[in-house]
Amino acid sequence: MNWPSDDDLSAMLVLPDGYRGERLRRSEIPALAAAIAAWHPDIAVGAASCYLRDDFFADKAFVDGETAKDLLVIVIKHGDEFAGFGSWEREQDALTVYARFGAIAPQHRGAKLAVRAMEFGESLARAMGAGFIYGLATLKVPHMQLALERAGYQLLGFAPGYDREMVAPGVVKRVYEAFYAKVLVPDEDLLRPDPKNLSPRARALFDVLFPD
Repeated sequence: MNWPSDDDLSAMLVLPDGYRGERLRRSEIPALAAAIAAWHPDIAVGAASCYLRDDFFADKAFVDGETAKDLLVIVIKHGDEFAGFGSWEREQDALTVYARFGAIAPQHRGAKLAVRAMEFGESLARAMGAGFIYGLATLKVPHMQLALERAGYQLLGFAPGYDREMVAPGVVKRVYEAFYAKVLVPDEDLLRPDPKNLSPRARALFDVLFPD
């Protein structure tokens, strides 16, 4: 699962006029982390809080011109300013892509950049030969849930206590997250489990999610 070339990445990311997308550069790391902190101060705790730290990007991200790593970060720019970003993590042994985290600057949220980034993520996964792409959606607002559903992702369940959020000043609680995914291979490439190998509860849920 090799990352596509920069030219191929640019061709996959179709953006409105005036916007462009490109792979993160090492010199941009401090500015991007600062921008994310301004756009989303509510991620000061929890799984996405790592995106507020320069060292996370420096250690984990496949930045422009350096050796490939498992986390791809694409920045979206309007002129010279950051308008948003997205990140995708490859899981090479499973041939799977995790749509990890992204954010759009408040002043650019009417341009449907998140939708375009979601479309890009699927194109990216397919181009790399992935058979599955997945992500987690917050339950504190419905926007991401609706966007994933419109894009053909399936709600597979909820993860109680997966992440942490600051629900009031100084109050941090574990929260529910929604688990969404899309299978990128045809049905004939999927092996359905033998019903006798499922517990009664597992079979009941399986039949709801994946009816014949």
